[in-house]
Amino acid sequence: MPELPEVESVRRGLEPYVVGRSFAAVEVLHPRANRGQEAPLSALLVGRKIAAVARRGKFMWLEFADEDHTDPARDVLFIHLGMSGQVRIGEVDSPHVRIAAVLDDATRLSFVDQRTFGYWRLGPWLTMAHIAPDPLEADFDLTAAGRRLRAKRTAVKVALLDQTVLSGVGNIYADEALWAAQISPLKKASALRQRDAVAVISAAGDVMRAALAVGGTSFDALYVNVNGESGYFDRSLHAYGRGGQPCDRCGEEIVKTVLGGRGTHYCPSCQRRGEGRLPAAN
Repeated sequence: MPELPEVESVRRGLEPYVVGRSFAAVEVLHPRANRGQEAPLSALLVGRKIAAVARRGKFMWLEFADEDHTDPARDVLFIHLGMSGQVRIGEVDSPHVRIAAVLDDATRLSFVDQRTFGYWRLGPWLTMAHIAPDPLEADFDLTAAGRRLRAKRTAVKVALLDQTVLSGVGNIYADEALWAAQISPLKKASALRQRDAVAVISAAGDVMRAALAVGGTSFDALYVNVNGESGYFDRSLHAYGRGGQPCDRCGEEIVKTVLGGRGTHYCPSCQRRGEGRLPAAN
């Protein structure tokens, strides 16, 4: 599933094409791509001018010029990428185009989603209010985020995936942040010292900035940017997906286990700030 760097790469790529433009036509080609919307999407969007492409964590939306951007109840167009969603500019030759849109300058937008978990939906921004700030926000408060993390009674890896604690972090960057901070994913979040909680959140921000600089992480063709290009942070991963391989820091074998239903990768030798171990998954 796309995480913060991948969604931000899409947001940045989309912005110069759509801001200041209006929807001229919208066609929903698969009902799941607009599930939960009672009125036809074309009737809701055609003629509306796009004022901004915004994001918090893994969630992206379009702001409209005819809405008060200070009103939390304002309508926005949520673009959720799900597991495999792509927003592409121009003509796209794919059987998985779920929504096709044309802007007033003839720019074509295609929502491509092979697995159909993503969607476009017009709704109140207020539904985003519970999502915590992400580490790339200018006014992000590390101290407050550390306290939210320590308030959780789950393993720290599970707590990092909680979007009410810290938004934007998914399985890949949680493993990478914990490796960078040398903290065991198995330690209870509530048992972390404040400085260690801050360290892992700071590491998450650093890792995601590094990933963003190279377009995010692509393991297959399901994640590409608006121009169809893949990211290549997968070449820089130290923990995620490296079970059975030597740790880049100490040479010990990276362990893969399951934590909170998610595959988890860590070094049992140098991620020593956390206690407790689980058996490696077979």
